[in-house]
Amino acid sequence: MAKTAESAQTGIIENIKHVPEQISGFYGDVRNEMRKVTTPTRKEVQATTIVVIITVFIFGVYFGVVDKIVGGSLNWVFDYFGKR
Repeated sequence: MAKTAESAQTGIIENIKHVPEQISGFYGDVRNEMRKVTTPTRKEVQATTIVVIITVFIFGVYFGVVDKIVGGSLNWVFDYFGKR
């Protein structure tokens, strides 16, 4: 039992000793990835903005039509069964 506790403590201590190296490695990786990041050009921003606006409009129309169909169908069902 004592050997197990000692080996567990040794394992924990060894893990703690490696924490500064792991943190340093993590920040090194972050620095390397940030060097790859680029800022989009004005044309790219305008193009993607237009795509988003058009897509939102199309989805809005689509969901509006679906809402009208489902709402009308439910109203018809409630009216039909409500009269009996």
